[in-house]
Amino acid sequence: MSFDPDDVQSALRKAWSSSTASQWTATNPAAGQCNVTALLIRELFGGDLLKTPLPAGDHFYNRIEGRRYDFTASQFDQPIAYMDLPASRTDAELGATRNQLAELRTAFLEHCSKPD
Repeated sequence: MSFDPDDVQSALRKAWSSSTASQWTATNPAAGQCNVTALLIRELFGGDLLKTPLPAGDHFYNRIEGRRYDFTASQFDQPIAYMDLPASRTDAELGATRNQLAELRTAFLEHCSKPD
């Protein structure tokens, strides 16, 4: 599977659900999805896990080939002042269960193989 950010974003939007993050809503599907999404993207496409501390807790995202990708930024009303702090898998796993990651992986891979 090749990394195309637009295709990845589209598949993620279809894959996110209340099974992948309890904060999910139909009006804000990216809500609460940062941990599980960053973990999945790193698993599938490599790169680095990054985080930025926010008032509600750490926000996780990825860096692939030197470029930042925050596929869940749409959950916020305000732009993020990114700090790009290195994060570990263990850090990100604090906000995502194995079941949530498995659910997202399955749904994401299903939506990656379907045209819009």
